[in-house]
Amino acid sequence: MVRTSVLAAGAAAALLSGTDAFLSNDGTARHRAFSRTSLSASNANEIVPMKPGSTCALITPFTPSGEVDVPALRSLLQFHVESGTDGLCILGTTAEASVLTMDERATVLNTAVEECKGTIPLLVGTGTIDPAHVKDMTQQAIDLGCDASLVVTPYYVKPPQRGLVKHMLSMADLGLPVVIYNVPGRTGVDMTPESIALCAYHENVVGVKEATGDVTRVDDIRKLTGEKLLLLSGDDGTDAEFVLRGGDGCISVTANVAPREKHELMLAALRGDKDEVKRIGGPLELLNNRLFVEANPIPAKWAAMRVGKIDCAYCRPPLDELDPEHHGFLEEALKEAGLI
Repeated sequence: MVRTSVLAAGAAAALLSGTDAFLSNDGTARHRAFSRTSLSASNANEIVPMKPGSTCALITPFTPSGEVDVPALRSLLQFHVESGTDGLCILGTTAEASVLTMDERATVLNTAVEECKGTIPLLVGTGTIDPAHVKDMTQQAIDLGCDASLVVTPYYVKPPQRGLVKHMLSMADLGLPVVIYNVPGRTGVDMTPESIALCAYHENVVGVKEATGDVTRVDDIRKLTGEKLLLLSGDDGTDAEFVLRGGDGCISVTANVAPREKHELMLAALRGDKDEVKRIGGPLELLNNRLFVEANPIPAKWAAMRVGKIDCAYCRPPLDELDPEHHGFLEEALKEAGLI
């Protein structure tokens, strides 16, 4: 049932099952609370909670003929385990999920579970326009052993705010932890902090990916929801500032090629260490910008190929490989970041 008001702090506290904390420069602890999950499916009692830090919005590597390159995917997953990546966002926009079949999704998810389950939280993009299809993809994620679902606001059709709230609560009722994904630049609809607050006290709504680029959203959402939600920036260019204002981390495209650096950047921001944020983040600024010189994930896949992490930068239609006129442009950013 849709909540019509924000619950009082005492009632909200009753829903919290765990906390994670970081020390700020002044020595005070910054606590982040997470919801318990009541999951009656095949991966019950195996949920790895989402956590603060850098979650990589993982690319899906393809062969030159356009098939999912499973060996390359395994290598990428191992690279992130070794690099200290705090979470993996699989089958999101960066993964070209909208042009993958359900069988291909299963291949990707099975591979991720085999390589990373229990080590890194596995957040799976399950959002689309049709709620029935969202439920099918979420159930698949449950059955294959994933840890949370990233549910984007339905795009193109521009639902009213009450429709967005009902949609998110309906997906949370399936039992898998939900991270709400707000990216109005792609969807055409902005889920307001007030609407997010109406979802926040469902025990399975655990976080928000805010990709507006507006860092003040941290303040707005925190005022309405307290510490209940994990607040993750979806904008590489502003994610450190987002965390310094009280956010918890990022879901990063840049982390595809600089996972260690993004992990360390987020930890510095969580500690409130602005000097360290500048030291780590400065060399990444040009890369954060130029990874979007064409539609994501076109530049990210070329960059991953250039640094030797995949053999092929193929993107499925209607996307295409990076225009050669941008190769030097992106290579300059990789050099400034110390990646080549």
